[in-house]
Amino acid sequence: ARAEADALRLVRGLRAHRSRQTGQRLADLVEVLHDLLYAAGRLAAGDPDPALVGVLRRAYEPDGTLEVYGVCREPVISATGYAGVVTHLVAADGRRLSFADVKPGGPNRARDCAHAVTEMGAVSVDHAALARGGLRITGTTVSPDGRLGAGAGVRATPLTGADWSSGALAELFARPLAEVVSGQLAVDDPADAGRAGTALLGADLVVVGAVGDQVLARELAPGAGADRAPVPDGPVIRLVPANPHPALAHVANLRRLASWPGLRIRVVGRLDPDASGALALLAVGAVPGATETLRLPPEWHGRADLGYDQIQGSHLPPRAQAGAAQSAPDVDAVAESPLWRVRRLVELAVSGGRRAVAEAARAEGASLAVPLRRAGFTTAAAVASALVAESDRRGRDAFGRLTDPDPDRYAWAWLAATAHLAATERELIRSSWVAPAAG
Repeated sequence: ARAEADALRLVRGLRAHRSRQTGQRLADLVEVLHDLLYAAGRLAAGDPDPALVGVLRRAYEPDGTLEVYGVCREPVISATGYAGVVTHLVAADGRRLSFADVKPGGPNRARDCAHAVTEMGAVSVDHAALARGGLRITGTTVSPDGRLGAGAGVRATPLTGADWSSGALAELFARPLAEVVSGQLAVDDPADAGRAGTALLGADLVVVGAVGDQVLARELAPGAGADRAPVPDGPVIRLVPANPHPALAHVANLRRLASWPGLRIRVVGRLDPDASGALALLAVGAVPGATETLRLPPEWHGRADLGYDQIQGSHLPPRAQAGAAQSAPDVDAVAESPLWRVRRLVELAVSGGRRAVAEAARAEGASLAVPLRRAGFTTAAAVASALVAESDRRGRDAFGRLTDPDPDRYAWAWLAATAHLAATERELIRSSWVAPAAG
């Protein structure tokens, strides 16, 4: 059942958080608790929607014959003790698929899976070769979230790898980033593969500077050739490591890219759903037709998997062509807004309970709602104040004795604050990808 699964995830997550296990984020637990309370509340009210009950685990379904082409490899290091590699694929019909080798293990297993060989039926599949090549698969099975099965009846033959700029792979780079991001942020279902933070996206960018381990870039205008300019008044995009673990190469590779202002790069990554204007990079390649772009080895087939491949100085254009780092505002609209006060409350409610929320609000006093109203977040101020009021509410019986607080009123107040916070942060992130109107 949906509620049971959410409750188990929440309990395990809280235990991991309190034992200070790496990889545990309160923001993730907030999302799980929101889904749990929302589903339980609607079921208690008699809502007949079957989605609230949940579904049985859906098995892999037969999918006939598929032609798939590799996009990139992604190292996996989970907080639950699993590690390995996932190779992202695009089918000839445009579907996004994946093939994984993830088993119990730690960072070393994720690092060592750079050339992992996984059995797919009667065929041994090298993830490094698949990420830059392709397969024609017969008897294939596919899960609802796009994972390829590896049953005994599967047969596969290699295909020549497709370039990022041709065939179905080119669709990754065909739409403006603002359009793609708006579509991803409009999806609320955590199980939907098109949701922000799960779906891959691609773009052509130019490096303009760096801040710490982040590379600052701008999107290149549509077109072809060496003279493509950045989108006029386009937003500054912050490129962040998909996984900063020192066993992987993400951070070192981003530092190498940041050292060459003016470099044109074609990137594949994911939208960071918790920060404005940020992409977590998985792979980079050369921009077709550009001169100031990457010069990767032929065996890499035009792209580098940032978790595994090491970008060297010889892969960059001559230093004489490098431009000067441009000053670019590095503003995170979410982090800079006073909404952090609301997020702190809803996360404190998960980790410490209602009493912790009440005590924190008493210590903060009027400084909770006033900054929110001053910045125009009047509804956020209202739902946060309602949550604080419910956290500290105690009734009395006919004899004047204190009674237990009403858990339902507090739960709905927390849900209202959490839902409004998520919607407001999504809108701030969406607006950070849209060029400001002229004039």
